[in-house]
Amino acid sequence: MHRHRRAKIVATVGPASSSPEMLKTLFLAGVDTFRLNFSHGTQDGHAKVHAAIRALEREAGRPIGILMDLQGPKIRVGTLRDGKITVKSGDSIRFVKSGADGDRSAIPLPHPEIFAAIAPDHDLLIDDGRVRVRVTGIGDDTIDAKVIVGGTISNHKGVNLPGTVLNLSPLTPKDRSDLEFGLQLGVDWVALSFVQRPSDVIEARALIGDRAGVMVKIEKPAALDRIDDIIQLSDAVMVARGDLGVEIPPEAVPGRQKELVRACRLAVKPVIVATQMLDSMVAAPTPTRAEASDVATAVYDGADAVMLSAESATGSYPCETVEMMDRIITSTEQHKMYRSLIEATEPGEEQTAPHAVATAAGDLATVIHSKAIVAYTSSGTTAARVARKRPSQPILAITPSLATSRRLCLLWGAHSMFSEDVQSYEEMVDRASKLASEQGFASAGDLLVVVAGIPFAQAGTTNNIRVLKLDR
Repeated sequence: MHRHRRAKIVATVGPASSSPEMLKTLFLAGVDTFRLNFSHGTQDGHAKVHAAIRALEREAGRPIGILMDLQGPKIRVGTLRDGKITVKSGDSIRFVKSGADGDRSAIPLPHPEIFAAIAPDHDLLIDDGRVRVRVTGIGDDTIDAKVIVGGTISNHKGVNLPGTVLNLSPLTPKDRSDLEFGLQLGVDWVALSFVQRPSDVIEARALIGDRAGVMVKIEKPAALDRIDDIIQLSDAVMVARGDLGVEIPPEAVPGRQKELVRACRLAVKPVIVATQMLDSMVAAPTPTRAEASDVATAVYDGADAVMLSAESATGSYPCETVEMMDRIITSTEQHKMYRSLIEATEPGEEQTAPHAVATAAGDLATVIHSKAIVAYTSSGTTAARVARKRPSQPILAITPSLATSRRLCLLWGAHSMFSEDVQSYEEMVDRASKLASEQGFASAGDLLVVVAGIPFAQAGTTNNIRVLKLDR
């Protein structure tokens, strides 16, 4: 069983999709990696879903990726006297560090790190930006502000601070507990929320080690200022357009998305485009035309994966949503403009032998019309280097690591296979031919391009290309 598309689908699991039967339905419909959102649910509930996915993996005989998404810090207003207050443009209001039953002259904001970092003319966006206020004055325990965009402020609504870098770890005590729990379960990826600086990734890496891939969610403007360093320190990136679109102007989001996808391709790191991709399908069986275009744009940009959130977690049509996303990706990749757009956005070559070998494998496969590129990979790096080229051929990624095979479920174009390590060049050739035939990629008389690192099982040594002609 293999997908006849290159971009991957990530689907969030929730009440609408957590049963073993629905998980199987969604996998067969096209899901490559399942996302467990630790902002919701319980550890016990996530453990049951994890067990069901692993049982499905054994039944299907195919690796399935599991991504745990940590909640991260949540900045919220406190409790208001009447549950909410209404403010108008031009009003003066005051936030206080502590206190309850607040009103417009004492709105509780129980986050000391904000009072330590905020400065005059900084903005606070309340309830996803529905209310915008600008700081006019600061005291030890107070923040005075002028309302720029009026509306209703109610209990515990979220607060975004686009111009303020907070001295705040991306890992709360809840996140640390969830992280250890998820790593013990055996998740494949950990997504970090609220990343602002490279040190945030280093902090998480110290806890995660090599037990899972480290994925950073780009949702803070501060992260964009250090994006190259953050990408280099991570294993994958999620373009989290929800929070990012609150903190930067909406018109800036499409350009930033393209920049991030290109930067990740250059760095050979998988990149997911996420949030509100088919949002109307939470309640409707079909998407809007604009949503279909949004998914297609991410595919034209060269994203490794596109993600469903509420659509598959709580929506009324989870299966239909996955099927629709699968159809949009497939149609886009088959369009006559796709190849020219993908090639036009290809990042510049990195001047190293492994990258040159991987690029040459893609070019060679195109010239000789091979049916597939077979990449032997222990860490996933060789397969990622080949995928960076976005070749026309599918990539059969053969790895002796079960963990690597699961992580490769996020990688563009990769059909990952767990297989015992090869010990000789002849064994490499024989296994490539056998697996390509068994998996339906090629048949007798077809050509394959095989790329590997020799000596075998040594990460990072992409240095060998072989052309095979199947004789069986």
